[in-house]
Amino acid sequence: MKKSQLVLVSLLVAVAFVATATLASAAPIVIKFSHVVAENTPKGQMANKFKELVEKRLPGKVVVEVFPNSQLFGDDNVLEAMLLGDVQLAAPALSKFEKYTSSLQIFDLPFLFKDMAAVERFQQSEDGQKMLSSMKKKGLIGLGYLHNGLKQLSSSSPLRVPADAAGKKFRIMTSDVLAAQFEAVDAMPLKKPFSEVFTLLQTKAIDGQENTWSNIYSKKFYEVQPYITESNHGVLDYLVVTSSEFWMGLPDDIRAEVKKSLDEAIAFGNDVSEKKAIEDRQKIIDSKRSEVIELTDAERQQWVEAMKPVWKQFENAIGKDYIEAAAASN
Repeated sequence: MKKSQLVLVSLLVAVAFVATATLASAAPIVIKFSHVVAENTPKGQMANKFKELVEKRLPGKVVVEVFPNSQLFGDDNVLEAMLLGDVQLAAPALSKFEKYTSSLQIFDLPFLFKDMAAVERFQQSEDGQKMLSSMKKKGLIGLGYLHNGLKQLSSSSPLRVPADAAGKKFRIMTSDVLAAQFEAVDAMPLKKPFSEVFTLLQTKAIDGQENTWSNIYSKKFYEVQPYITESNHGVLDYLVVTSSEFWMGLPDDIRAEVKKSLDEAIAFGNDVSEKKAIEDRQKIIDSKRSEVIELTDAERQQWVEAMKPVWKQFENAIGKDYIEAAAASN
């Protein structure tokens, strides 16, 4: 081969290498966002808003792929998948972090928060914000709290006082606090995935469950549960979470824009949550498929007294100071 031909081949190889490197460096960062609920829920709408904001602000640089309805992972295995790099964002219920930190168990304590305003005050307090980084040593970083709302009790028979729950089987998330909550009223808690709840209710494998108005409506639980007790006994919120490795590996400018977009999406989702709680409660009442039971003050107080010992039971694990600060937010 002539010298001129060798030079030409070398140039072509160099150009091809540069072109390949340029294409590789131009490949967008992909953020897979996995969640377990429908797209019309507060979480579903928040995830879609996040995608919209990020891709508008970082066109060609970041692509967000949203996977609703447990299409990619369920809440029981998404955190392990995140640590392996198979997913970058998720928003599991706060109950799901039990094996990574004990402090977040505070949000499962029954009758701790008077209303969602109290929940918000505590989450934005110094103590609440400190909890976001409580799993950093285990490879996870909390990026923000997303509201779903206060939980209600649904059942195949009316629940007015704690004695009505005795002997009945209730689906719960994987949480020792929630298990203790139902055991306090002599009920049987069963830890089952969210995706199985409708079938479990429909086939009468369980007697009831606890959830927010938006989840009860979007997942049609009210169609297979004749009674819903408006107990407001606990909060069902989510922690938007990522892996420390992924988050710290993002370029500073990209990370700042992603966080800004996420904060705005969470604020949007929390606004949706507040409105949907009111709207979906009314839709359930209007459907006449399920009777909504409103407790009297005396009936509600019976539930409070029956379940409040759970606070003391988990005081050492969660931290007495945290519990007192949360109660003070009321």
